[in-house]
Amino acid sequence: MESLFACPRRNLAMSSTLLGSGLGLLAVGIVGAYFVDARLTLPAIVAAHAFTILGPILLKLGYVLRLIAQHQMRKEGWEACCVAG
Repeated sequence: MESLFACPRRNLAMSSTLLGSGLGLLAVGIVGAYFVDARLTLPAIVAAHAFTILGPILLKLGYVLRLIAQHQMRKEGWEACCVAG
């Protein structure tokens, strides 16, 4: 598991993916749960409300991973760990 988060470039790419996915889920959830809910079935409304919870979770995880990547990039020789990994 440690090798998964060893490369700051990979962490930065994963954080961007998490941030984008979280923003997308949150937007779909808000639109589905509050604007077009009259046209959706009950399972779709429940899913939309779940997206309004899961979206911010992914946003927070992506933000924390971005902070970790930026912290790793401040260290000397961080490029070497990306080449080795």
